[in-house]
Amino acid sequence: MNTTVNTTRAQESTNAIERLYITMRHLFNRGFYKPSGVSGAALRTALLQLRPEIYGSVAEEKTELNGLVYVLERLPEGIEQCRHINLTSEEGYSKSHFKVIVPPKRRRNCYRIDDEKMNIEITRGRSDIYDILTHLTFLFIESDKICDKVLIEDTKETIRDWNKLEAAVKKGKLTQSEREVTLTYTANILGRSFDELIKIHEKFATQKNPDQFLKIIYGLGKIAIEEETTGQKREITFTPLLRERLGHHIHGERWANTIKKTLADNGLIQRPIHIISANMHSVMNSLFAKKALKKEFPNTDDSLEIFEALSSSENKDLRKKVNTLAQKNGMIAIDDVSGANINVQIFDTAKFVTNACCYDFPDALSNEKKPVIFVMDYAFGEQAYETIDELLKPYEVANQKIFLNIDSLSIMGKAGILEGGKGDLMIPSAHIFEGTADNYPFKNELCAADFKGCGLKVLEGTMVSVLGTSLQNRDILKFFHESTWNVIGLEMEGVHYQKAIQSASKVRKSIKENVKVRYAYYASDNPLETGSTLASGGLGTTGVKPTYLITDKILTQIFKSL
Repeated sequence: MNTTVNTTRAQESTNAIERLYITMRHLFNRGFYKPSGVSGAALRTALLQLRPEIYGSVAEEKTELNGLVYVLERLPEGIEQCRHINLTSEEGYSKSHFKVIVPPKRRRNCYRIDDEKMNIEITRGRSDIYDILTHLTFLFIESDKICDKVLIEDTKETIRDWNKLEAAVKKGKLTQSEREVTLTYTANILGRSFDELIKIHEKFATQKNPDQFLKIIYGLGKIAIEEETTGQKREITFTPLLRERLGHHIHGERWANTIKKTLADNGLIQRPIHIISANMHSVMNSLFAKKALKKEFPNTDDSLEIFEALSSSENKDLRKKVNTLAQKNGMIAIDDVSGANINVQIFDTAKFVTNACCYDFPDALSNEKKPVIFVMDYAFGEQAYETIDELLKPYEVANQKIFLNIDSLSIMGKAGILEGGKGDLMIPSAHIFEGTADNYPFKNELCAADFKGCGLKVLEGTMVSVLGTSLQNRDILKFFHESTWNVIGLEMEGVHYQKAIQSASKVRKSIKENVKVRYAYYASDNPLETGSTLASGGLGTTGVKPTYLITDKILTQIFKSL
């Protein structure tokens, strides 16, 4: 009987996600919507019915604080003060006087146009739009909670606590005693304890803006109060150029062509190429760190100690030393200017000098057969399809098609785990696409046995590629995990990568049909455990060990296959 109830809740949640995405797509095609209008209400209703784990107490009367931190790390600073939010394509704002604002946890360019308007550039496809609209809907819900608490309905006046908060924010610099008094008023407004607000205030505080949290709460409430009392409506708009360009791979094509031209210019385009989707440090460090830092770490065989030191923000000189050795040994770094926001490193292993690299070649291997290791930074959602689909197409120059000699594609990423904790490993055997009948089984060159004895939990099974991590709730994830789908984790890119790989290898025949693929993920969170969602904070040093374990297995397989 319990199973029936849980399944029903999972179905209701699935329906809510579907309504959210249908509504978002409709609003995008329409070109605008007002959060307080019928369409905005539909988004709120669906989100409140869904109650995603990452948004915690969004459906309750009290303000959700951890969710607020998570959302504002992914939206531009000052967005809570703006009643007009405009989603644009890349339309030349980078050449203007407007200062670019980049959120701490999302690579997207934003521009504050005036006191009331924020422009957000969309260069990474629909996933970016869904992500932003979901976060904005959460903000509008929290904004209206504040308004409902502080606005006296009959008189349209505000309560004393709000007036005191307003006075403190307008004053500017506060003493510690003034700050604590203001936090007391704010705690009453938000329905949270003084202790909770002290902690969240510290999370938002910066040297330049020590009372950022108070300003955020005031900004959220002020916009909602003005809408209620003056009729000045909040509005989200999508520019015509964005609506015209979306889905046409403009940034992905530009990105891929830059890379292929670089490969061709350096005589690398027909060499064996191994693509790795990872970060911009683990492959380089795995290849060169032990050799580059042998003076700093002369007596250690423990690579993890070196990698943890390199991960510290204080050790810039160590990272510079590794980078210098990598560049001396043929590394080409491409800082992306295409708008895709995906940087690239190309390692020409034929230029590795003796004893520079931590991995060995077979003695008889000629330079022509030595591989090119191509590392690309993480893509975001559907952008994974756009970039890999374009990259795997032949390079066209002087009316000739040059086919890339792709030997393998390896995808390393962070994902939510459904049985285990932060840092544990997931090795997928298939990707299924949430909300569709699409599934992508494949032969993974990596397996759980490769990580035996590593000291981490290793799961092997199906991964679900979700439409957005911020829309997952416990009921859906429990269904995926406990049903015959045998889902071990959730992420956003796997289906899109595999779709592009299968299209290139089996349909277009632009790369070899038996191209090797490797997928491995480490857990950033467990959304089924209270307090372990993405909103609970980052991995810290917990992510170092799994990152380098996966990187080592990928590189070991590449070098052994030569």
